[in-house]
Amino acid sequence: MVKELIGKKLKKMRLNNDMTIEGLANKSQVSSNMISRIERGLTTPSVEILMKLAGAFGMSISYFVEEAEKGSTVVHTPNGSGEPIFFFEDKHQIVSLTQGLRDPGFTVFYDTLEEGCNSGEGDMVHVGEEFAMVLKGQMKFIIEGKSYLLSDGDSLSFKANLPHRWTNTYEGQTLVMWVVSPAPNVAQQQA
Repeated sequence: MVKELIGKKLKKMRLNNDMTIEGLANKSQVSSNMISRIERGLTTPSVEILMKLAGAFGMSISYFVEEAEKGSTVVHTPNGSGEPIFFFEDKHQIVSLTQGLRDPGFTVFYDTLEEGCNSGEGDMVHVGEEFAMVLKGQMKFIIEGKSYLLSDGDSLSFKANLPHRWTNTYEGQTLVMWVVSPAPNVAQQQA
């Protein structure tokens, strides 16, 4: 069971980082054959190999050996009780609706944006996909230079590797639900 767990976590981390086995082999100095065997659950890696693999992702080896029981396979979030995660608290409040889900492939956020709040200067580009649905208010998205205006009930899905940015164009708060895949590693930040 331990080798299968380590293999699944390694493969998930590699794919979440948009990395091939060969790319990981070059970065970690662990052979691609060994990485393949670990991912398929055919071998238990040594501590030295785990340290090299974890180092390639800027992580500690504890990621690979944490018990599978951490987290839950079902997360029920009653209305108004999500896990608050604050970014720029005065303009942008995010509440996680999937906090505590074991090994998630996606995450869902409920976002309260104050008037004029935006994603920052310049475009964002990252791996994965995003989905945004405006629940109340209005947002302007620019994806690859094309503008999209979203109002109550409108949604937008896009590949996150396309240059994108957004602004709350509503005169007041805009409430938006985000679905992001793969799930970002978001640490709780309370101001």
